[in-house]
Amino acid sequence: MKTRALPRLVAATATLALGLSLSACGDGNGGGSSDDGKIHVLVYGDASNKVEKRIVEEFNRTSDVKAVLDTIPGADYQQKLQTIIGTPQAPDIFFNWGGGSIKPFVKAGLLMPLDDFIEKDPKLENAFLPSVFHSAVVDGKPYGVPMRGTQPVLLFHNRTVLDEAGVQPPRTWDELLGAVDKLKAAGVRTPIALGGGDQWPTQMWFQYLYDRVAGPGLFQKALDGDKDAWNSAAGKKALGMLRDLVDAGAFGKNYDSVKYTNGASPALLASGKAGFELMGSWYYAQQQTDAPEFAEDGLGYTAFPAVAGGKGDAGNVAGNTNNFYSVLKKTKHPEAAAEFLKLMYSDTFVKAQLAIGNLPTTTNTENFLDTAASPAYSRFQYDLVAKAPSFQLSWDQAYPPSAATPMHQAIQQFTNGQIDADGFIKAMQALPTE
Repeated sequence: MKTRALPRLVAATATLALGLSLSACGDGNGGGSSDDGKIHVLVYGDASNKVEKRIVEEFNRTSDVKAVLDTIPGADYQQKLQTIIGTPQAPDIFFNWGGGSIKPFVKAGLLMPLDDFIEKDPKLENAFLPSVFHSAVVDGKPYGVPMRGTQPVLLFHNRTVLDEAGVQPPRTWDELLGAVDKLKAAGVRTPIALGGGDQWPTQMWFQYLYDRVAGPGLFQKALDGDKDAWNSAAGKKALGMLRDLVDAGAFGKNYDSVKYTNGASPALLASGKAGFELMGSWYYAQQQTDAPEFAEDGLGYTAFPAVAGGKGDAGNVAGNTNNFYSVLKKTKHPEAAAEFLKLMYSDTFVKAQLAIGNLPTTTNTENFLDTAASPAYSRFQYDLVAKAPSFQLSWDQAYPPSAATPMHQAIQQFTNGQIDADGFIKAMQALPTE
């Protein structure tokens, strides 16, 4: 991969606006390139922040160098991270998805290889599942320590809505289409909630159906630079099936004005106005925060349906293998950063993540599954991931960040009918892979 120029602030006013947009859980001063005597930890703002706050508090009880937790609202995280990472507002430690999300930063020389940290404390590597840890290895060097948990995308449902419509959680694509028809007949105007206004939730349908129809190899070929992969017969079949789902009214008529990031699409499911929503496993924590009674009694979940005759194994998973903490090379406090990262394999961290429905990828996580907020939910995820023949990283995280916007736009435009299959294929072929 060639070094790519990172976006930079174009004016001092932009710097000020960005600094103000950081919603600090601490005092919000400075960052990795300024020495205020603290380390700044930047995370994606969502319901999981309750655990990150707790871990920062635990760290600060014993550390002379204090940590400050800063958050950026989820919908803006990736873009704003790219904007601040080369500025005085940069954090010391930041949340990411590994894979393509950090490669440009590595190539630009901004990240610290974690070899020295790991040499001093091997648990920073061997306390985590190898397949997950290696998702943040770039050019043979580790640049991230797993945090939060593995995040397979699951098909969630409202148990009451499905029961009243006589619908069972679908095991196959045909059963899903049948469920859409039954839900509509029962008066459910939005059989499947979709935060199309955010674009990335729509992507989940594409990445899973492509996997089920074509197998994981097709996407990997495209990611490796084989643009003809997007023009394959299997890819076109997947697009046709997606068109069938949209045309069947699965997502209702207003999905492009609905967002996940402001809680609107989860509210459709929790309030009984929708039957399903396809979302990452963090959805449990979101519903636990926004609609706790529904999370406890009414929220169901299952794997993405199988496709008859498809090349992809029905056990394959798509989503985020994990999130990671990476360290900026210019941090003034590398020793404190190393100590902070050690908490990511602590018993406290594991149990706190399980308590909100997240599934950490430490080697001893299985020992704590019974302490989870929903042991059955955590066990379901654990078994799903452990048995998965393939775990495909989300498309927009596998590709470099510069591909995310055009990718999301192509997905939205195809779903809306603004472009046809040929237009979608051309747009995907034009995505940068480096």
